[in-house]
Amino acid sequence: MYLYHFGLRELPFTLTPNTDFFLGLEPHHEALAVLMTALKTGEGFIKVVGEVGTGKTLLCRKLLNEIPEHFVTAYIPNPYLNPDELRRAVAVELGVKQAQRMSAQLLTQRIQNRLLELHAQGHSVVLILDEAQALPAESLEALRLFTNLETEKRKLLQVVLFAQPELDERLNEKQFRQLRQRITFSYKLRAMNVKEVQHYIQHRMQVAGYKGASLFSQSLCKKITQVSQGIPRLVNILCHKMLMLSYGQGQYQMTRKHLSAAIADTEGIARKPSLKQLMLAGIAFVILAIVTTYFIGIL
Repeated sequence: MYLYHFGLRELPFTLTPNTDFFLGLEPHHEALAVLMTALKTGEGFIKVVGEVGTGKTLLCRKLLNEIPEHFVTAYIPNPYLNPDELRRAVAVELGVKQAQRMSAQLLTQRIQNRLLELHAQGHSVVLILDEAQALPAESLEALRLFTNLETEKRKLLQVVLFAQPELDERLNEKQFRQLRQRITFSYKLRAMNVKEVQHYIQHRMQVAGYKGASLFSQSLCKKITQVSQGIPRLVNILCHKMLMLSYGQGQYQMTRKHLSAAIADTEGIARKPSLKQLMLAGIAFVILAIVTTYFIGIL
C-alpha cells in the first residue's frame, strides 16, 4: 500500500470507527457535551440523529470510552431485535445470569433486581443503542417500558439512541407519542464545512504519522467538501483513493486529476453535471417549449 511512500504508520482514512482519529469538531464536540450533560442529570431518553456517514458510531464509541466510571453501560450495536431478544440482550449486558433460559416475566424481574442492585452500589446504568432506527415498533415500545423502572428520585435506566433521520420520522407517528415525549435531550449531527474538512484531513494524516507539508491543498479540500457534502465517510473514501492513485503514479502531491478519478470511482458522490449533459438538458427544454407552444396554438 502507500504507507511507506508517504511515511505513515497506519492508514489514515479507513472506514472503521477508530477513536484514536476522533477530532473534536464543533458538531461532534457539541453532541458529546449534550450526551454527558444529559447523562449526569439522570434523564431517561437521549437521542443523537445524523445522516449516514456523519460519525454517529465513532461518537458512540467515544462516549463508551469516556463515560464516567460510576456508569455501567449496556451497549447494543445491532438493535434489529424483537422485544424478547432486546430484553435478553440487555440482561446479558448487565450481567444477569442464565438470561437466555428464563421466561420473559422472570427475566424482566431479574433485570429490575439487577438495576436496583447497581443503584444501591452507587452506579448509574445507561443503555446505548446504535442504528436505533432499525428497532421494530414493538421493541421501541418495550424500550419505553424499560424507563418506567425507577426509584422515587431517579430513573434506574437511561437510554441513549444513535440513529439515522428515519427514527425521527417514525417517532412523529401517533403510536410513538409517549416515547417521543420522554426524549428530553436531542442533538442532530450536521455535515462538515470547508474549514472543518481541511482540518479533518490534516488531523487524520498527522495521527497516522505523516510529518510533511500538507498533501491536500485548500482548493482541493473545497472541492472534496462540495462533492462529499461534508460527510466524513465520503471524505475518507475520496482521500484514501487519491492517496492510492498518487502512490501508483509515484507522486507526492494530490491533484485535481486524482480527485476526479476518485469521484468517478465512488458511489454516493454529488457529481456536477458535465457541459455536454447541460447542453443536452437545454436542448430538451427548448424542444419541449416549442412543442408546448405549438399545441397551445392549435387549441
